[in-house]
Amino acid sequence: MQLQFLGATGTVTGSRYLLQALGRKVLIDCGLFQGYKQLRLRNWAAPSFDPSSLDAVILTHAHIDHSGYLPALVRRGFRGPIYCSPGTLELCRILLPDSAHLQEEEARYANRHGFSKHKPALPLYTLEDVQACMKHFRPVEFDQALTLEGAIRFKLRPAGHLLGAAFVRVEAEGLSITFSGDLGRPDEAVMHAPAVPEQTDYLVTESTYGDRQHPSIDPEAELADWLAKALTRGGTVVVPAFAVGRTQALLVHIARLKQRGAIPDVPVYIDSPMAIDATALYMRFRAEHRLGEAEWRAMSGAARLVTTPEASKDLDRRAGPAIIISASGMATGGRVVHHLKAFLGDARNLILFGGYQSPGTRGGALVRGVDSVRIHSQDFAVKAEIAQLEAFSSHADADELLAWMRQLPRAPRHTFVTHGEPSASDALRFRIEHELDWPVTVPEHRDLYDLSTGELRG
Repeated sequence: MQLQFLGATGTVTGSRYLLQALGRKVLIDCGLFQGYKQLRLRNWAAPSFDPSSLDAVILTHAHIDHSGYLPALVRRGFRGPIYCSPGTLELCRILLPDSAHLQEEEARYANRHGFSKHKPALPLYTLEDVQACMKHFRPVEFDQALTLEGAIRFKLRPAGHLLGAAFVRVEAEGLSITFSGDLGRPDEAVMHAPAVPEQTDYLVTESTYGDRQHPSIDPEAELADWLAKALTRGGTVVVPAFAVGRTQALLVHIARLKQRGAIPDVPVYIDSPMAIDATALYMRFRAEHRLGEAEWRAMSGAARLVTTPEASKDLDRRAGPAIIISASGMATGGRVVHHLKAFLGDARNLILFGGYQSPGTRGGALVRGVDSVRIHSQDFAVKAEIAQLEAFSSHADADELLAWMRQLPRAPRHTFVTHGEPSASDALRFRIEHELDWPVTVPEHRDLYDLSTGELRG
């Protein structure tokens, strides 16, 4: 059995792991690279393998850094099945078309305004590519063991994090390997805790928060404090939020805060068709989260839904305090960048980030305190207050990752730490090595390991 790391090494994006066993090739996750330009350029490079040679793809969850390259993979010749949980399938029906739409729109905008170096600017993939890709999806229930062509056996287990999220255990050639995907938190307000992992010979774990612990503060109180201050001074609060997961958690807390009068009763807008569609799925997949029907209805009714581009533009012209929740979560594209252009220049306003901001993204620059930010080839002065919620992460922190690993019956032969910035991955590596006394490595991009011998091949 061989494992090659083709993404999420030295970065939190582009998750792709190529597993080869018994003459079969399976890709675990197929995400887009995001953030720094040198990472984003990898999306345009030909894969290091022939996509038509892949037998299958297994997805841990629907977030674009784990699923967003799939339409390009199909465009390049992949014709096999894409296995995932039912919840992941439904979210991919929402997320992947939105990803294609954003890329097509950005290419049109670049061509219309002439700021692209490419003539013409082209999208990485189109809505037509997404439609072709969706035909390859095959839903698999949690804890249902499936064997690929009599050779490779796998099972999905709930990972928390968001609807449909799973960690994946694969067996072949008498060996087992578990891919954590993105692990949720044990006490998160919306999602259930990750399931207990089964014994595994090898473990590939994420490390997004591998160098820190989430603060021991009430996320609802933290949110109330930021909102109340900005709204009381007459400001507009723009919240760049991931459409799936983070938006719904914010709505739950905003509904509670309004109900008990902890924040002013101002209009709340969800300006993301994708987030609107995703919110409806929480009723269908009620077994995966903690919300009862009454709380789901309160969450769903907490905001006014903005469905058209014209209504979105109207938000930028309105006066008075309000809360606008809009994608994308790292302000890399989508409607939220237009809201930033409108509201960054007023010190009364607040730009409130609801989650992790990867270096190299517009959100990453803002939370690090830049004086201006570039949007559509123009520089916009940052006069609004910029803040980042500390207690809203849907990723397990370092202590929670280690606690999840400690549930394994015995130590894996080897653990690989991925999906983190270099400092985070190395910090988690150190703790695994010194606190758990497990053999552990932080792999480099394109490292190839022979799991039968434990050797690095290149």
